[in-house]
Amino acid sequence: MARRHRLIAALVSLTVTCLWSAQPVAGRSLEGAAAPDFALAALTGANKRLSEHIGQVVLLNFWATWCGPCRQEMPYLEDIHRHYREAGFTVLGVNLDKDPDGARRMVEDLGVSFPVLLDQDKDVSRLYDVRAMPMTVLIDRDGRVRYVHHGYHPGMEASYLDQVRALVQEE
Repeated sequence: MARRHRLIAALVSLTVTCLWSAQPVAGRSLEGAAAPDFALAALTGANKRLSEHIGQVVLLNFWATWCGPCRQEMPYLEDIHRHYREAGFTVLGVNLDKDPDGARRMVEDLGVSFPVLLDQDKDVSRLYDVRAMPMTVLIDRDGRVRYVHHGYHPGMEASYLDQVRALVQEE
């Protein structure tokens, strides 16, 4: 019986953590501010720095393998990445798992081609005040945060697409 209660408590915690709605997170607002710079190792082993992408529109997506909405959203992010990468757009996935092997398997299973960065110590997640996943941050060509989305539910990809399209068209 105690095992069942622990399982139920864990499932409730995961549901709350993954948030199915796009409610704003309490605390500081990133929108309109310069995107905090960071450097993280990628799954490929190379280090990537956000500031290397100045001049591009960047979609930062904070995710973890245990987050169901993250898994559901990722194929849409891959589609947007493939469609707009020639127009100066990229997706940077920021994985929060302690063990990169799970992230590697999920990326391979889903056919993700955009860079996936490893935030095992959660330093970048704290920098961006990530409190629920997935969290998606859209950054313009000048390195300013323009949109922040907390959580994911089906249909949000249409908003991402509209916002990416508008940002890519800005000069």
